[in-house]
Amino acid sequence: MELSQSTLDGLILAGDNAHVSDKSLSVLVTRAFDGLLDDRHKNLISKDPSFRGTDQAIVKEAYAALVTLVSEASKYDLDVSSLGSVLEDCKFTNERIEIFNKVYTAKKQLMQILLSSVGNTPPHIVDVDWRLDYYIKNNHLERVNEAVYLVSLKTEVPGSRELKEVQFSCTQEQLQDLVGKLKDACKCLEKVGQI
Repeated sequence: MELSQSTLDGLILAGDNAHVSDKSLSVLVTRAFDGLLDDRHKNLISKDPSFRGTDQAIVKEAYAALVTLVSEASKYDLDVSSLGSVLEDCKFTNERIEIFNKVYTAKKQLMQILLSSVGNTPPHIVDVDWRLDYYIKNNHLERVNEAVYLVSLKTEVPGSRELKEVQFSCTQEQLQDLVGKLKDACKCLEKVGQI
């Protein structure tokens, strides 16, 4: 897992007791998880009384860094020891690492469930219609004498009840090329599945 320099700088601020107290860190970590898991809890740190007397710019930078760390750590399924080494590099003390790990362990599974539901999956082809047309001539040429396949793919988009159509036309050579590439892709997937 690689983190940007701005995220690391924010984590160093969060790990520094001079900027964020231990009590405030616990609230900050909990707010980072809650903000990701529930939209209603997003950005509630500005109204939280735990941060009165603390520079709001530092709180916001530390919060953003913790949100990034939480999402990346959950995405890569980091264990607490790996996460502890990242936090040690950011000047967290052992007590502060334990504060973070306690909340992380409790909410990691919820984060992974949330992350698994996020994404853009490609549509699935559920049906194909095709038609063969033979062009004898067109507006530009007197004699064309060419076969053209009109293909309509019916696709199902996850989360939508309606089928969408993708239509295209191609010559016999283009269709053979497409079929060849699809067969190659299937072979590659079979090889990956056997590993």
